[in-house]
Amino acid sequence: MKKALFIGYVWPEPNTTAAGHRMLQLLNAFKKFGYQVVFSSTAVKSQYSYNLDSIDVEFMTIKLNHSSFDVFVQELNPDIVVFDRYMMEEQFGWRVAEFAPQALRVLNTEDLHSLRKVREECYKQGEEFTLKKWKNHSMTLREMTSIYRSDLSLLISTYEMEILQSELGISKHMLLHLPFMLDEISNKEVNTWPNFEERKDFLCAGNGKHTPNVDSIITLKRHIWPLIKNRLPEANLNIYGAYLPQQILEMNNPKEGFHVMGWAEDLASKLKSTRVVLAPLQFGAGIKGKLIDAMKNGTPSVTTSTGTEGMHGNSSWGGIICDDWEVFAKASVQLYENKEKWGQAQFSGIAIINKYYSKAIRIKKLEEKLKHIQSNLTEYREQNFIGRLLQQQTMASTKYMAKWIEEKNRGQA
Repeated sequence: MKKALFIGYVWPEPNTTAAGHRMLQLLNAFKKFGYQVVFSSTAVKSQYSYNLDSIDVEFMTIKLNHSSFDVFVQELNPDIVVFDRYMMEEQFGWRVAEFAPQALRVLNTEDLHSLRKVREECYKQGEEFTLKKWKNHSMTLREMTSIYRSDLSLLISTYEMEILQSELGISKHMLLHLPFMLDEISNKEVNTWPNFEERKDFLCAGNGKHTPNVDSIITLKRHIWPLIKNRLPEANLNIYGAYLPQQILEMNNPKEGFHVMGWAEDLASKLKSTRVVLAPLQFGAGIKGKLIDAMKNGTPSVTTSTGTEGMHGNSSWGGIICDDWEVFAKASVQLYENKEKWGQAQFSGIAIINKYYSKAIRIKKLEEKLKHIQSNLTEYREQNFIGRLLQQQTMASTKYMAKWIEEKNRGQA
């Protein structure tokens, strides 16, 4: 049986993060392809960590800067190794290249971390984000180095696919657009959803460890919700998310209709009973899981151009897009009160899910791409001269730094 090794930045948490949900989709895809799947991570499990036994995925805790991984990967002898984010490729890529050289190396970017980082820095410094600033950032250099060293990189956003090719000249053959892989929404399912009249209130969801989410909640509290509440005095805003920081928890104010609820085990049911989702995201990258979840459950959203980036192609958004907070508040009230506009937004959301996120189509493209590369891996790698150059340099530097750290740690034990 073919073997696939996943090296995770964290243990999958599909009920708290979009990244966790994405990882679960990938694990299930490789199971469907007929692989024996092993998930490994250096992280400590949390109360939200997914039970991998339930999907017949083996798991193992691994160590940073330790030769035990070399023995592990050599004995496992995987056909494919998937690095979850560039940091894992930096730590373990050279070890895989040395001790499992025939394994196809896949980088799951999640989103371009460098893009998110530079946007956040620009936002906090009050500067305008430019692609030039992104290209000159040290994290961009690190992330692009990982992409070149990998045989294939999975990109979740069409925008990120475009800038890697147009701005940096990375070959499209090294990239695969692979957004969330979702079941199509059928008319039968839509008919089970609560209708416009049966839904009420607003909802905002997001993991508190993710800075753009915390910022968007603060923005709602200070700039948007007071305007909405003034127009809709009976409405409430419910905030859901794991790991919400103390400053957000202290914003809870039922008198103002601002309810900080914390983690929701079943967010889907909350969304189905909600009329409008609010997501005033001002920076970030990749596909926004909260907006995907909204469309999956028939809930229109009001968000920003950053929120929808790379998510819906040329299709109409499943709600309203605006970047001015007064306009944002007015649009939220309009969508909340106008049944016809709300219905059109819900229909657009369904169309986006079925057109761009079809599991059947995306899984087929992934399998075809992997088979194509595996059919002639040596020739494929020869075409990536920069990747081979960087791999050699990594062997000469990172490898020996890691070995020095290992010896240093051994001496302190």
